[in-house]
Amino acid sequence: MIIKLNDSYNNLLTKYLKQESEVNLFIIGDLENYGYDKDFQEIWGEINDNGSLIAVLLRYHYNLIFYSRDKFDLNGFYNIMKNIDFKALSGEKTIIEQFQNLFEFSQRNDMHFCKLDNISDLEINNLSNRIKQLSLDKVQNIIKLHQSIDEFDDFPLEIVKRNFESGRAYYIEEDEEIVSISQTTAENTNSAMIIGVCTHPKYRKKGYASACVSHICMELLKENKTLCLFYDNPKAGKMYKKLGFKDIGIWTCYNP
Repeated sequence: MIIKLNDSYNNLLTKYLKQESEVNLFIIGDLENYGYDKDFQEIWGEINDNGSLIAVLLRYHYNLIFYSRDKFDLNGFYNIMKNIDFKALSGEKTIIEQFQNLFEFSQRNDMHFCKLDNISDLEINNLSNRIKQLSLDKVQNIIKLHQSIDEFDDFPLEIVKRNFESGRAYYIEEDEEIVSISQTTAENTNSAMIIGVCTHPKYRKKGYASACVSHICMELLKENKTLCLFYDNPKAGKMYKKLGFKDIGIWTCYNP
């Protein structure tokens, strides 16, 4: 039986998701940060005859995330999804692939999913004194930087703000403009997702992105949180591996 979940299911849901806490980082973080009664967030769960959860679907704005390691009601979840105007369906590759023949997806993107859970490979470098923490009044500057980079999507200010509200960001400036940044989102009790790592094309190959990522990782690891991120760019992957990140799977995203 698939039902929409509310806070009365929180203990059951949390226990289920934390079986693979890194894979479910987004769902765990969004639930901790926003709960069950926001208009931009909904969550469904399939419960078996024994009262156990066996599958979870989260809607966060126009994005869907699905998780299950059990045999689940594929058509039941499809009937929910087809009535949602979503822009992305994502999850761990072997889980989410089960939906690929049910929708006419226009695009698929497979990304390396990796994590960092120890501080040993991180170093304080000579750029540390130039790294600043972003404040809410400068969130608009993130959009400005993204617009200078071809591979970045143009997210609405509302979503950029909400990502920032559930995480933190550090940046480097040149001529009073943000030219490199690293952010987290979906921060929760045990982990955080690194997103939005980028440098303006004019200021690359200076070590700015690596310095920002290293700084934010060091801060969060000192709080005993595991860091996760996605990458599909080999150059970015090389930087993350140098910092100590290790691949743990493939994250797949489908776009209608």
